[in-house]
Amino acid sequence: MYFNVESERVRSNLSQDELVKKLGVSRKTYFNWLVDGRIPSGKLIEMTKIFNCSSDYLLGLSNCRNIML
Repeated sequence: MYFNVESERVRSNLSQDELVKKLGVSRKTYFNWLVDGRIPSGKLIEMTKIFNCSSDYLLGLSNCRNIML
């Protein structure tokens, strides 16, 4: 499964360690999310706030990064 999470993490100049600390999870948990394609909804919402983009974009369901209001 392709996510935009890693590209947003890099764009935000965050290391994986910094991001997992902000999310309150281990690196292994984070890696498992990216591999198995299952990110808990609460953590996905946290990431939308960290990266200021839509959940659809983070999940690779949309090419539009910006949140439409």
